[in-house]
Amino acid sequence: MSDQNGGSQEPEREEPIIRDKRKIDPETGKVRQPEGEQTPAADGDDAGEHDLAHEELIDVGPAESEERGDVLSDDDLDILSGQTTAEELAAERLADLQRVTAEYANYRKRTEANREIERERAVGDAVKGLIPVLDDLERAEKHGDLGEGSAFSTIAAKLRTAVERLGLTPYGEKGEPFDPQIHEAIFQQPTPGVTADTVAEVVETGYRLGSTTVRVAKVVVSVPA
Repeated sequence: MSDQNGGSQEPEREEPIIRDKRKIDPETGKVRQPEGEQTPAADGDDAGEHDLAHEELIDVGPAESEERGDVLSDDDLDILSGQTTAEELAAERLADLQRVTAEYANYRKRTEANREIERERAVGDAVKGLIPVLDDLERAEKHGDLGEGSAFSTIAAKLRTAVERLGLTPYGEKGEPFDPQIHEAIFQQPTPGVTADTVAEVVETGYRLGSTTVRVAKVVVSVPA
């Protein structure tokens, strides 16, 4: 757009207003007072600098000291005061370490023992339901129903192998000494020539699972006449 003299006139541009809000004057290095506040006394500059330095010490000093770990422990203070030597402190720490190691070893032993007991108990509960089936197979074998090569004999062999892998073992045989701890006498038969109580017949086979007796053997006992 041109004016009456034929020249061009550009619109006036507003210059940006810059406000320096820095608390420290970069030229004098002193603390500036916010606008609207009265200037402090003659020693106000020194007081402002002192307050700023004090604030920095309060906010920064303790945090940095804690992060660096400059606070001494009681053991360090004892060593510095001469109440405890480094050798005594090392012996005390070694004793603590040995005690903790022994406690951990005992804990592992107890845990492993309890785990084995719980395992035997769980397996025992599972195999107890199979013992009546094993009794039926044993009776069928005595009556000749499990002929060699038959389907039932194959199933019986597989079942017995499976329970043996679980740790279930049968016990109780004719002619072995009678032990009331593992045998249950359902009948006593006086027998000439017998000098000690002996198993004459096994009525019901006993079973063990590891060190646990799942079922005692029921037997007929031959006693001295």
